[in-house]
Amino acid sequence: MSMKISIRHVDGVTIIDCSGRITLGEGSVTLRDTVREALAKGEKKILLNLADVNYIDSSGIGELVSAFTTTKNQNGELKLLKLTKKVNDLLQITKLYTVFDVKDDETAAVKSFK
Repeated sequence: MSMKISIRHVDGVTIIDCSGRITLGEGSVTLRDTVREALAKGEKKILLNLADVNYIDSSGIGELVSAFTTTKNQNGELKLLKLTKKVNDLLQITKLYTVFDVKDDETAAVKSFK
């Protein structure tokens, strides 16, 4: 199963709902393109909802870091929402958990953007 993405806008925040797998190839490319398109439209507040991401590999983690960096370089903010235990554990192991601003509650996450 490949990754599916849908985009919502809540109070000026672009919420990218991801479901499925973020892996080398299709999933990571889809994510990259979606984030770049949002930035190209001037959307600087990006929230990646990973609640329905059931699998992520090292390439997917790399893509999250890349999305974070790209957004930051364009004076934007990218945060992660609702990590599954699997994704959470992987971020902890790779010591990347501290790099990201991770939220559990969507309303609080949307309010947390400057």
